[in-house]
Amino acid sequence: MNPKTHRKFKPLPQILMELTPAQQQKLYNDVLAVIGNLHWTDAAHLIALVKGDATLQQQVTAALLNYVSKELRAEVRNR
Repeated sequence: MNPKTHRKFKPLPQILMELTPAQQQKLYNDVLAVIGNLHWTDAAHLIALVKGDATLQQQVTAALLNYVSKELRAEVRNR
């Protein structure tokens, strides 16, 4: 492996926890574009709505992965 191009693996949750406030806002806006028309009362309700709709799950996941790959230029691998 080339040490200059090799990057250390980080789990996605860790990457998300390390986002700057500006990065958090951008990701929030991207996900809000997907879920903005939903009517929910709290985080648990929102999670239930997304989990109950396969298409919505795919759209939220796509927004997240798109942000990580384009904005952070991170390679996402599914293990």
